[in-house]
Amino acid sequence: MRVLVLASDAFGARGGIPKFNRDFLRALLTHPACSEAVAIPRHMPNPAVDLPSGLVYVTSGLDGKLSYIAAVLRTVHRSPAFDLIICGHINLLPISFLLRLWVRAPIVLVIHGIEAWKPTNRLTVDYLIRGISAFISVSQLTKQRFLEWTKLDESKGFLLPNSIEQAHFSPGPKSKALIDRYGLVGKTVLMTLGEMSSYERHKGFDGVLEVLPILSKEIPNVVYLMAGDGPDRQRLERKTRSLGVERRVVFAGFVPEAEKVDHYRLADAYVMPSRGEGFGIVCLEALACGVPVVASKVDGSREAVRAGKLGILVDPGDREDVKAGVLKALGIPKGTVPVGLSYFSYSNFKRRLHHIVDKILAG
Repeated sequence: MRVLVLASDAFGARGGIPKFNRDFLRALLTHPACSEAVAIPRHMPNPAVDLPSGLVYVTSGLDGKLSYIAAVLRTVHRSPAFDLIICGHINLLPISFLLRLWVRAPIVLVIHGIEAWKPTNRLTVDYLIRGISAFISVSQLTKQRFLEWTKLDESKGFLLPNSIEQAHFSPGPKSKALIDRYGLVGKTVLMTLGEMSSYERHKGFDGVLEVLPILSKEIPNVVYLMAGDGPDRQRLERKTRSLGVERRVVFAGFVPEAEKVDHYRLADAYVMPSRGEGFGIVCLEALACGVPVVASKVDGSREAVRAGKLGILVDPGDREDVKAGVLKALGIPKGTVPVGLSYFSYSNFKRRLHHIVDKILAG
């Protein structure tokens, strides 16, 4: 079995979706019937490393939309014998269907979150969705919202939640070097990690900032560590000043992968009262570091904490509820990894993907 994967990004990129795509490709290549996967990323800001055996990673289409289309067409024209086409983003559907000129294979769409919750307003994309053979969603919430507007048969949808390799994360003491770097001696630390962009304002940074003034009355030494960077950072910095909490907020900036675990360990509670998260793999990473997690009731992050089994759920639109959730999380001793986190193990991810592939090919 040869599989063609059109991806927004994977190896050489950071973030939840690239991480999912890397896990997807690795797991796909362990399927007994898979002889080769050819993946073509749309973006690759950093060098691609640790490519798995059996993966052909085509990086000649990174210089814009036309460059990407040309790279895809060249790749398929040279060797059009594929058994499956994986469309890694809804906006890549037009090029996926164009490949039907050469490749007579099922098209499987992967959806992650808000990009699939409602019509895209791109008539071609919304029309082509009717022709996909199947779709894979990272959360039940996203699957249901996608089905509501596409009216696809529910049997076409498969659930494949994100995974975490717990060997890469573990509880541990707070790093003295980071405490000194951020001035956190004697502080109670709340933390959120994510990209700071106008498109990603649903991440929950604003919600935590807005509850800080009332939290500080009960926790005088509370500090909010905002990890991540992006073009929305300046707006968030202005907001801290307008709320009068600038001295309680630390902007950590971009956190390198090598420092991520130590940053999670700084937190006494990981707080993400998000409104539009498709899943929230950062919740899994924090839990794997033994940090209590506060997540949202209204989006896919509730599935990352197994509907409250692994973390605390709050209504992001209710500041009192967010405050109560934070206080509850701070009352939970740190350092214990929930047993149920194994539900999201990479081995389970791999098993689920193999089952999905088998079902699609059999159908």
